[in-house]
Amino acid sequence: MSRLDSHLQAALARIDKAGQRRTLRATALAPRGRVIRDGRELVDFSSNDYLGLARHPLLTERAREWTARDGTGSGASRLVTGTSAAHLALEARIAAFKGTEAALLFASGWQANAAVIPALLAATPGVAVFTDRLIHASMHAGVAMAGVRQHRFRHNDLDHLETLLASKGADAPARLILTESVFSMDGDRADLPRLTAIAEAHDAALFVDEAHATGVLGPQGRGLSAEMPGRIDLVMGTFSKALGGFGAYVAGSRVLIDYLVNTASGFIFTTAPPPAVLGAIDAALDLVPGMDAERAHLAALGDRLREGLDALGLDHGHSSTQIVPAVIGAEEDAMALSAKLEAAGFLASAIRPPTVPPGTSRLRLALRASHSAADIDALLAAIGDAL
Repeated sequence: MSRLDSHLQAALARIDKAGQRRTLRATALAPRGRVIRDGRELVDFSSNDYLGLARHPLLTERAREWTARDGTGSGASRLVTGTSAAHLALEARIAAFKGTEAALLFASGWQANAAVIPALLAATPGVAVFTDRLIHASMHAGVAMAGVRQHRFRHNDLDHLETLLASKGADAPARLILTESVFSMDGDRADLPRLTAIAEAHDAALFVDEAHATGVLGPQGRGLSAEMPGRIDLVMGTFSKALGGFGAYVAGSRVLIDYLVNTASGFIFTTAPPPAVLGAIDAALDLVPGMDAERAHLAALGDRLREGLDALGLDHGHSSTQIVPAVIGAEEDAMALSAKLEAAGFLASAIRPPTVPPGTSRLRLALRASHSAADIDALLAAIGDAL
């Protein structure tokens, strides 16, 4: 064992002692909202493939077509030789989809947040940053990498945000507010109409992470930000969830995108997304605007699941989307319930600290348009039996 390994082994021992050791398990998406794990078919309530597009034949076909036409790799970063006509055309499509002047592709949602936020903060030394305490870890990481202190407001407590803006932001040269439109662990929504009004009243820029809303919510699945065009400064979203592919985008003004091309290190120094990824995204953008029936079905499934959890006496917080937490409390109890459900034929992953606050370990139930009402009822019955 090397000197490094001995230190790492000791760190792993501490993780074991805390009961927080994670391991990787091979899992394959299957049709009808199922996955295959350890040779068994399970009803899947853990994946973020909300519209069931990850196995859609059009995405597969176009990924193959674009690979056959352009090869398996892009060859370099975007500012060297990695920008193809396909990249530029797809960015134009994304901007049109989001109703913005321009857009920029990134390799992942984490990369986008972690690269864009430090670039933005570098533009205005002394900027005051205000964050919902439950935003994605990648957004917190982006602020930390910039070496800027963030003022965290209580989750979705916009009165608290206004108090912080008045007390901490009044003398700052600029103000930036970071939020998600749909929160990934709670399935609740930000009040974007009031948030935009607050941002405007305090002359603050607003950055909205739409990773879990893109494709699912808003007109034609264009996200909740599409309901207030021109009033949100920057929107980030992903193609790896409802759009069934891989990668992320940032959408906003032409000036914003030009600035990020020149300053966002995660963009500048990363190899461009390959043709297969671009083809799948292009196909998903063809499909998503016409999937209102799937979005309505997904919403109905969410309502059915929340009603069932109420009947079982389980807290689902303020969920109003396709993400429905069943809050259990203790880590060991959430893990035990997840294991019982897997034995019964359901994949319902337990989420525990540090991903969620201590004492709020939960099953994060993620719904897919390929689920049926019978799937929901069977899950609820299994939870009742396990409890």
